[in-house]
Amino acid sequence: MGTSKTKRGPAADRRAKIAEARRIEQARDRRNRRLTIVACAVILAAVVGGGAWLVASTGGGDDAPSGDAATVQGEQTWSDLGRNHVDGTVDYPQTPPVGGDHNQVWMNCDGDVYTEAIPNENAVHSLEHGAVWVTYNDSATEADVETLGERVSSTPYSLLSPVAEQESPVMLTAWGHQLGVDSADDERVGEFFEAYVQGPQTQEPGAACTGGMGQ
Repeated sequence: MGTSKTKRGPAADRRAKIAEARRIEQARDRRNRRLTIVACAVILAAVVGGGAWLVASTGGGDDAPSGDAATVQGEQTWSDLGRNHVDGTVDYPQTPPVGGDHNQVWMNCDGDVYTEAIPNENAVHSLEHGAVWVTYNDSATEADVETLGERVSSTPYSLLSPVAEQESPVMLTAWGHQLGVDSADDERVGEFFEAYVQGPQTQEPGAACTGGMGQ
């Protein structure tokens, strides 16, 4: 007795082809969904990271005192200061300025003593590097200026220059922090140096205070 071979008709062949096509389509859909999820995750991470970088680099431009707790008695503090590099002059709301947009070249601040006024825009860049900027006007005595010069010249990440328009005879400025005193003998001068020379306010820790604009 011979064996019989079952033959598959055209309808069965068509069903098999449809099933195979659906299997391929479903596999492609699953692969596409995975690719879409990965792509969305990458884009979202880039957007979030880019937004955080933008906020950190530009700041909110708030020029009013922040009300943050002061480290040194009598100082004023500011936050959300811009950090863009700009050409030309900047109209700062403080004299001397405590931060904000500035020139791309910093003033040398490796204990540099300047006997003439220096550009605000370059000095602000030094503040960004963690320097303390000491300034004085015509009300400061020669002894004050000499004492300040000795302190600055022995302190990396500091600089000294005259600012005729400032209110106090002596002012000490770090990024977002400022203190006015009547005399170089005020004990808060040392406290300000201790707190803010490469202090926690530094926007670019370890950035150079040499190789910029000099005398």
